[in-house]
Amino acid sequence: MDVSEQLRITDHFVICSAGNERQVRTIAEEVERSLSLGRNLKPFRREGEREGRWVLLDYVDFVVHVFLAEVRDYYDLERLWSDAPVVSLAEDSKGGDDPASQEAARTPQRTGHA
Repeated sequence: MDVSEQLRITDHFVICSAGNERQVRTIAEEVERSLSLGRNLKPFRREGEREGRWVLLDYVDFVVHVFLAEVRDYYDLERLWSDAPVVSLAEDSKGGDDPASQEAARTPQRTGHA
């Protein structure tokens, strides 16, 4: 979601969730690995990895939140920031061959409020 109008410290939140703590940590690790290898990006700050309930990866321009499902429901960032427009993620110009990548490439960049 685009929080650039509401916050001065970052432009976007990327929010996802997983079913258990191990999955939360694994998703966060994979996001960090993929951005490091694919875009040469490293987080400015990491929080919550040890507990594995809410991992925050702060890349300054965007912040990735990986939640345990029940923790995401509890904090409900989507409701808290409901006035922020939702922005869909699309594959970069390289794209992928799998159906999900092809669908993402067809998805409009801005989808409005969720």
